[in-house]
Amino acid sequence: MPKSDSTSIPQATRYQNAALKYYLGLTGSPFLHYGYWEPLPLLDKELTISDLRVAQEAYAQKLLSFIPSEIKTILDVGCGIGGNAAYLLERGFVVEGLAPDPFQKELFLKATNGLATFHLSNFEDFKANHSYDLVFLSESSQYISSIDIARGASKLLLDGGYLLLADMMRSDPSYKEGIFSNCHAISELQAALEQSGFSLIKTEDISAQIAPTIDLSIDIFQRFGLNTIEYIANLIQIAVPPLYKLLRWMYRRWLKQSIVEGLEARKIFDRHLCYQIQLWHLPKPNHQN
Repeated sequence: MPKSDSTSIPQATRYQNAALKYYLGLTGSPFLHYGYWEPLPLLDKELTISDLRVAQEAYAQKLLSFIPSEIKTILDVGCGIGGNAAYLLERGFVVEGLAPDPFQKELFLKATNGLATFHLSNFEDFKANHSYDLVFLSESSQYISSIDIARGASKLLLDGGYLLLADMMRSDPSYKEGIFSNCHAISELQAALEQSGFSLIKTEDISAQIAPTIDLSIDIFQRFGLNTIEYIANLIQIAVPPLYKLLRWMYRRWLKQSIVEGLEARKIFDRHLCYQIQLWHLPKPNHQN
């Protein structure tokens, strides 16, 4: 009997897709990123999902302001569900998406009305049949090593091409364990890119403008997530006490620390991280490494 499609997808990807479906159902947003809150909300303002969608549209506009006027072709690495790609397509760019997930491919092609090519591949394994004016990573750089970003981008770019990065980064390189520890240390990422011949020509720290999304996420989880978990746990305790005891043990063993840390996400971000947009240029001649 042939295996179902789901069993051929790695377990980690299936967990990510479950979270993605939950996020899409919760927000109804075409974007996956943190957004750009400008002006910043007042301290006493209650943030909403509608506010987030406005901030995410503003983020796409902010990224557009970093793209040089001569750019025509863009490779969107870690393109997610296609929100950024669709935004760029509407403004006349030729965009291609890259991600290793078939579910994201389906959503990407739908979001772009099939007008953008999608490459089902990891960045490290991607072999293009042509080059690009700009390689773009929006909140996907943290899933690729600094060296692979630098070497991969230099091979994919046309002479004089650009690399645009927008992501959470570690301003404190000693922060190496925790929910944000997969983010690149700024100094290490810079060293790898400079070694591959890139020059940083424009950067902006937008930490303050993305932080409200962290606050909103914590608030939603506290009000809805934790209450939902507690409600389900109470039902199980009433209906199946042995199962409740097992789940309670599993929670304390594997989940409690992650939840506690998640509720501290804003403090961790303020203490150890920042969010930057960086535009790098690879001067001619290209492919020096």
